[in-house]
Amino acid sequence: MSCCAPPLDPHEAFDGRAAQREMRLASRDLGNGLRQSDLAVPGLHCAGCIRTVEAGLARLPGVAHVRVNLSTKRVAVQWQGEEPPELLAALAGLGYPGHLFESEAERSDPDLARLIRALAVAGFCAMNIMLLSVSVWSGAEAETRRAFHWISAALALPCLIYSGRIFFVSAWSALRRGRTNMDVPISIGISLAFALSLYDTVHDAPHAYFDAATSLIFFLLIGRTLDHLMREKARTAVRGLMRLSPRGATVLGADGSRHYLPLAEIEPGMRIAIVAGDRIPVDGDVAEGTSELDCAVVTGESAPRPVALGACVQAGTLNLSGSLIIRATARAGDSFLAEMVRLMEAAEGGRARYRRIADRAAALYSPVVHATAFLAFLGWMAASGDWHRAVTVAIAVLIITCPCALGLAVPIVQVVASRRLFEAGIMVKDGSAIERLAEIDSAVFDKTGTLTLGQPRLANTGEIAPADLAIAAALARSSSHPFSRAIAAAAPADTVVLSGLREQPGLGLEARYGGVLYRLGQAAWALGESSQAEGGGTVLSRDGALLARFRFEETLRPQTAAALAALLAAGVDVALLSGDTPAAAGVVADRLGIDTVAAGLPPAQKVARLDALAGEGRKVLMVGDGLNDTPALAAAHVSMAPASAADIGRNAADFVFLHEGLGAVPTALAVSRAAGRLVSQNFALAILYNALALPVAIAGQVTPLIAALAMSLSSILVVANALRLDPRLSPRRSEAAGEVSMSLAPALERGK
Repeated sequence: MSCCAPPLDPHEAFDGRAAQREMRLASRDLGNGLRQSDLAVPGLHCAGCIRTVEAGLARLPGVAHVRVNLSTKRVAVQWQGEEPPELLAALAGLGYPGHLFESEAERSDPDLARLIRALAVAGFCAMNIMLLSVSVWSGAEAETRRAFHWISAALALPCLIYSGRIFFVSAWSALRRGRTNMDVPISIGISLAFALSLYDTVHDAPHAYFDAATSLIFFLLIGRTLDHLMREKARTAVRGLMRLSPRGATVLGADGSRHYLPLAEIEPGMRIAIVAGDRIPVDGDVAEGTSELDCAVVTGESAPRPVALGACVQAGTLNLSGSLIIRATARAGDSFLAEMVRLMEAAEGGRARYRRIADRAAALYSPVVHATAFLAFLGWMAASGDWHRAVTVAIAVLIITCPCALGLAVPIVQVVASRRLFEAGIMVKDGSAIERLAEIDSAVFDKTGTLTLGQPRLANTGEIAPADLAIAAALARSSSHPFSRAIAAAAPADTVVLSGLREQPGLGLEARYGGVLYRLGQAAWALGESSQAEGGGTVLSRDGALLARFRFEETLRPQTAAALAALLAAGVDVALLSGDTPAAAGVVADRLGIDTVAAGLPPAQKVARLDALAGEGRKVLMVGDGLNDTPALAAAHVSMAPASAADIGRNAADFVFLHEGLGAVPTALAVSRAAGRLVSQNFALAILYNALALPVAIAGQVTPLIAALAMSLSSILVVANALRLDPRLSPRRSEAAGEVSMSLAPALERGK
């Protein structure tokens, strides 16, 4: 992997005319004369890369705006004019070859396998050199020492050539263009340590520093590999959303002929045939037929929605029963599902600000350390005139200030905290989410499947005559509708034998019993024009006369009320955002005492609400489970989903809790806040260590061996401090720290 890969000749890399034609076809119309092209740039990996690409493309004629998403390695360029700018040629000239982003979500990161191989080589070499160094530093005989030094040199060479090339190629590419990046000082340090070690080996010196060079490569590659793994996890949610879209659809011609067209070729106005079990390919209106749709991707609700002539349908929804013919109203790139993908990618782009801050900090750290080592070298040269002594002091400064302790300060606490959370039945999808969760001051919950189990329960069983309930249950057992399952569950074993049973898609069920027609379903259909249809809902009728009206209520998750009370006690505001009707959302909010409620929200409006809270400076936890919650989960400061959530929701969430109870939310908050305190302590220990060790090393009072031991001691200190994270988190300790009350602990233990 290289941050700045060697430039490609535009004429050799691609056919300019073909590239421009594809760029034009793949661009999206934003209105007001603006179009947007999305490019994949695999070479992006730090803040310097982002600045270079954004500044370089912004200078092209016609370019209005450039945004780089470091998480997905995507560059979004807005441009004006009849023809797109020469974006791919410009990227190649900057040292960042790219291509159109169209299928990037379906492709794994090509750099990841390369990084893992490089990490394996560096780890093998570093560990073996360390073993040999133990004997050398312990006072081995001259012949043994000389042999071990040459063996170490032979092991270090493939580590530098194969594993170190990741840094060398990147540094050289930046220097060729008069720029610098964080790989430049890294490459200088590695090369200096290896060169001096080789010199000392040739001249039979008592010590060499091959272990320092290879270990530095190994630890740096660990961080870079983990970064790529996190980006790959971030892309899984986007890939899951894209899989909801079919590859094509059956289009009806004006003469009644049928043609299968790829999704990209479907245009507004085309008539598309949809059979039961198909997903809607693009947004459209129903031109013929009636059916029921699973709209969980839009509303998050499990109840099927009936559709008929003129109803709007959205891409990604699933046709459950009847056949439909829809008239497309948008292209695939402008459909609802594509909008959800863009919302998620925009949210991940915003989250990349945290990575940019970390990149800038790392980019500053290395130059400061190397500058300090260089000044130490100059000072000792001026004071003693012994270049070997000066270089040895400079290397000691580099080793003793190796950022291992600082690098471990956060991840080791995250590893320990992740284990504690796993023991409580909570999976952590992203290590950085632990520190983000500790910062929250607001928690936003979805309703169906989150606060409730998404399983309606018949609420008025006692008001319905047993004979009527038995007939309704006999009808309901032939349907998979959630309300039908609730009615069937409320009645005893089936003792009623029906005849002529059939389902009317989107309306209900009907059958004959004792020569009489019974209907179970929507009131307007079951009762016909009868005035008894007033009030709507689900009813049972006999020859059009009302027999029973069914009321349903949602089942709350276990521990929901206690969990919300614990969050409020911890100073976290609680709100409910739902795609369901205001009436349904209001009932649940009243039962749980939630004051802030917003209902009837599509995915984009949920994201807008979260953005508004973020604009007020709030740090928001989003807890949701449905497909429609996926963009909101990605956009929130931190997110959580139950294991029962849709695959896409689980992929987009930072935490997934395995138990049915909602007590996992305050438990995760308590662990995260405790981990946050340990991270602060680890940073203090690492900074104190460097503040004490650096002056001693500059003074020449530390040999490379002592420097290596001191560096290891600092790492051991932060690891030992991280292990202090108490798995019990007793109520007394949590209350003393002002944290979440752990009064839910017994219930959580029962949940296990």
